[in-house]
Amino acid sequence: MTQDLTAVLFGDPFAVMNTIGLVAFALVGSSKAIRERFDLFGIAVVGLAMAFAGGVTRDIFVARVPLALQSPVEIALGLLGVSLAIGLSVVLRSPDDHPITLVSDAIGLAAFATTGAIVATETGVSAFGVVAIATINAAGGGAVADILLDRSPFILLEDFYASCAVLGGCAYWLVGTLGGTAGTAAAACAGVTLATRLVAVTYDWSLPTAQRLESLGK
Repeated sequence: MTQDLTAVLFGDPFAVMNTIGLVAFALVGSSKAIRERFDLFGIAVVGLAMAFAGGVTRDIFVARVPLALQSPVEIALGLLGVSLAIGLSVVLRSPDDHPITLVSDAIGLAAFATTGAIVATETGVSAFGVVAIATINAAGGGAVADILLDRSPFILLEDFYASCAVLGGCAYWLVGTLGGTAGTAAAACAGVTLATRLVAVTYDWSLPTAQRLESLGK
């Protein structure tokens, strides 16, 4: 376990991004469950589901044992995020809408888009595969959390969310194709995803619905 922790703190871009993503998404998922007045077990379940569901799906796609089942550090990081969410709920009235949570969500999205792109690239999938796995890794956990909260996954609605991960995955592939190092590609993916998500939140960006397009045509 000590070696695993060392890898997390001082390791490659995947380890760093994975650490950030786990803590951030566990915090966000738990905050959503707290808003719905789940008990402590329910809070932990939703938080860990948001932290791990995207990565587990990613690992299934590339035919490997999910990291969540290999290292105790993974679970510990998720539980840290859950604990932070519970702590914030004590000092904040609406932690799920607080800038801390919104920024954490954007950071988690960027981190997991990057880990997905890294794993996909190492597996040797196509450009589409890199972008798809990056997006699934980034947005899959939030979709599962919403299902547990008995509501439609918001990534399927108007919010400009999964699209940020798509752009980040494209940036990763483009930088790698142009000869950039793995670290440079990871930084590009994380930067593009984070920047677009923060701008989308700030300016309330959303993708159009079919109904909106229909109204514009009238």
